[in-house]
Amino acid sequence: MARRRCTLVRSRPPDLQDANVFLTGAASGIGRATAELLGRRGARLHLTDVDAPRLAEFAEHLRACGSTVVLAVPADIADYDAVRALAAEVTAVSGAMDAVLNVAGIAIWGTVAAMEHDQWRRLVEVNLMGPIHVLETLVPEMVDAGRGGWVVNVSSAAGIIGMPWHAGYSATKFGLRGLSEVLRFDLRPHGIHVCLVCPGGVDTGLTETVRIAGVDTASPAFERARARFRRRAVTPEAAAEAIVRGMLRRRYWVYTSADIRVVHAVQRWCPPAYALMMTVLNRGANRALPAVARARRADRAA
Repeated sequence: MARRRCTLVRSRPPDLQDANVFLTGAASGIGRATAELLGRRGARLHLTDVDAPRLAEFAEHLRACGSTVVLAVPADIADYDAVRALAAEVTAVSGAMDAVLNVAGIAIWGTVAAMEHDQWRRLVEVNLMGPIHVLETLVPEMVDAGRGGWVVNVSSAAGIIGMPWHAGYSATKFGLRGLSEVLRFDLRPHGIHVCLVCPGGVDTGLTETVRIAGVDTASPAFERARARFRRRAVTPEAAAEAIVRGMLRRRYWVYTSADIRVVHAVQRWCPPAYALMMTVLNRGANRALPAVARARRADRAA
């Protein structure tokens, strides 16, 4: 039977009190900070993360702080059947969501010569197909409910600009950006506002778990680079504030730091300056290309 489409939408007021919110990647980093902030604003939280113990601990913490956690169910968003089952449970318990936030993601960087095929595939499965699974299973119910709401997709600065060694990661984040650009207009007649979040440096657990093909992330040089990154990065809490502020103000582009806003403006309004910036950045990165990656590239060329 064809799904009913709403023509008249009674949009939610611009607040989050008692809003049904579904959020992925809730156990750590930006997801955790955003869930905590939404809980303090009175949202009814439906949370998921691949890390079951940390998710359970976080849900207990939220409830102890007075937030309403309706469900906290672990799932790998790359697994469509798992997401479909979770979405069915969420809908059975609470009905349609008022906000769906795709925050979960993984980071694997490296040159095309250094990246393994399985790494490319895993990036696509988690960072792009994962959000698609969530949207496919939850957004139709939002449309049918006819009360509007929010879809929030967390992309990255790497979904805007061509950062060195980010080809695989950027492919997924640019893909999420393209998906959001279409949904931005597809969902507007139903009162559902789409936010595309493009964080720059955020000091999350990804700084510890990021994998860079061909690079020893335990080396002293990499540790020094990580320390420099952390000094420039914003906190997850600051990123969460930017996300929720963007939601309430119904912005499409949401930046978590001023530097990415500036670089994006340069890219759009002064392409030669952007090209020069990226050329300098790439030259610096390539000078630091580790010997193992160079050797692997030579082996492939042989």
